[in-house]
Amino acid sequence: MPYCKSLSNYNRLKTRIVQVGNLKIGGDNPIHVQSMTTTDTMDTEATVAESIRMIEAGCKLVRITAPSKKEAENLQNIKDQLRARGYETPIVADIHYTPNAAEIAARIVEKVRVNPGNYADKKNFEEIEYTDESYQQELDRIRQKFTPLVHICKEYGTAMRIGTNHGSLSDRILSRYGDTPKGMVESAMEFLRICRDEDYHNIILSMKASNTRVMVQAYRLLVAEMIKEGMDYPLHLGVTEAGEGEDGRIKSAVGIGTLLADGLGDTIRVSLTEAPEFEMPVAQQLLSHFDGVEEHDPIEEINKNPLHSFDYQKRETNTVLNIGGKNVPVVKADFCLKKKITPASFFALGYNYSVPLDKWHISDMAADYVFVGDHDIDFEVPGTLGIIYNYKKWKAHKKGYPFLDAKQYLSDEEKSDKMNMIYACLSDLSREFLDKLKEDKTAVLLIDTYNKNGIAEQRKLFVELLNNGIKTPVIIGRAYGDLSEEQLQLSASADFGALLLDGLGDGIFIAAANCGSDQMINSLGFGILQASRTRISKTEYISCPSCGRTLFDLQETTAKIRKETDHLKGVKIGIMGCIVNGPGEMADANYGYVGTGKGKITLYKEQTVVEKNIPEDKAVTALIDLIKQHGDWVEKN
Repeated sequence: MPYCKSLSNYNRLKTRIVQVGNLKIGGDNPIHVQSMTTTDTMDTEATVAESIRMIEAGCKLVRITAPSKKEAENLQNIKDQLRARGYETPIVADIHYTPNAAEIAARIVEKVRVNPGNYADKKNFEEIEYTDESYQQELDRIRQKFTPLVHICKEYGTAMRIGTNHGSLSDRILSRYGDTPKGMVESAMEFLRICRDEDYHNIILSMKASNTRVMVQAYRLLVAEMIKEGMDYPLHLGVTEAGEGEDGRIKSAVGIGTLLADGLGDTIRVSLTEAPEFEMPVAQQLLSHFDGVEEHDPIEEINKNPLHSFDYQKRETNTVLNIGGKNVPVVKADFCLKKKITPASFFALGYNYSVPLDKWHISDMAADYVFVGDHDIDFEVPGTLGIIYNYKKWKAHKKGYPFLDAKQYLSDEEKSDKMNMIYACLSDLSREFLDKLKEDKTAVLLIDTYNKNGIAEQRKLFVELLNNGIKTPVIIGRAYGDLSEEQLQLSASADFGALLLDGLGDGIFIAAANCGSDQMINSLGFGILQASRTRISKTEYISCPSCGRTLFDLQETTAKIRKETDHLKGVKIGIMGCIVNGPGEMADANYGYVGTGKGKITLYKEQTVVEKNIPEDKAVTALIDLIKQHGDWVEKN
């Protein structure tokens, strides 16, 4: 099923234009940035003030939660004050469980967002298995509940976002489709078909998830389904509950960047557990990474597509040392431009040498390989760290492993009998080169690109390997220069994530001259692998960005939990401000910390409630005790 015009050449998906107040979304219009307030909607002054900060930071749509009728009614006061102060930015009412609030809001604001999983479906069904007849009865009930809102939106010219959240799929959808991207798509399509039947088309769609694989697959499936049914509605992109700091930026860029590279998306939100006005510059920087991508050098079309775009399947590769096969992707660092390399140089790569003990301490985020070019390494290195030399240097001393270009590889000169790392771009894939690779069990490719559409060019290289039956492991390489740390995080996450989410790549190599410290770049590599679900090396936090429903200080609490638990490798902790998406969005979290009342926290083990209504001042300690009870706690070094 197609979900974009081309996998080789950039084409933005042409969607219909949807009018939201004074803003046009879709078509050839720019991709707009939006966000959501964190204030209590009943606090008019605070919500107006925060909205203004967001707007002045570049927010083109302001979303405000309306969990009940009184909040929906107060949207009028908020709107009036914004307009009185000269701000015409469209307002979006965020609705979950309250159709009556949605019907009020649709008469006031320019757009309403409804979540199909919460809007009309019942929860905790006794009936788990549905006949076609009983399932249709539920659809008829949903139609009856949803249609009044559609009619109001038509009458008032109000736009609607049908926003599916992975974490809030209904029991009915889960019973038929499971916890899958297909279920997310079908949840939206049920509502969309009702809108179509009512001749209402002022609609935008979203498929949000905290799991980047699920999120990307859901959006792609949605587009494929729309194409199949002759629909062309705009898309809002976002990774929900992405978290804060480096992790939140990396995770958002991996998911959103992958879809932007596909040509999908008409609005975006980078959801961070930070003040909402801080989201806009991040989103704008992510968009800027794709500036001019449509002007890229042409890439030969992919006529035979072996990729699995709707379900994750890792490319099958040979095992060469610890690269490829069933190994997790490796991280290769770049030290070739250093003036001097000493044991202290490796501290930034996760290796710390103790002089008194005469031993190396290796962290969970220790690089696997380092490229040193023509440097001499005249000291003992950790046994787990592979040293890569330029070919001529390696040939002179036979230490470590050689780094060759395509011409050197094809020569008859001496090679390593263990591992040869070969630099290649798409243009290097001659018949001779491919044939030699196919028979070589020591070869590892390090691929690069100079194309403005580097993601597509490197994808094409992988396709050539797949279609020729070549199982050589591939380390994805990209070079950057003179970027800020944040821009590097966003650009690299988009570039590498787009390939990793398609099961492509056995390692990553970030060459980043004048972009930040070695430690930051090394951490970035591991962060990208974790965000793409290909290598887990640290604690993962699934934390919501906060909104008016939030029942505790998310930023403060997330920082407190992170301080106590950030050494728990592989443990996933969900930190959710309210019950709306909390339990579901942390579906694959090991532990959950969810606000369930003012000053009250409920703890989860996976999706099971363990303890309810814990006083907030005791909840972090209770969370740690819960982790200890289940054997996942280790003491910090």
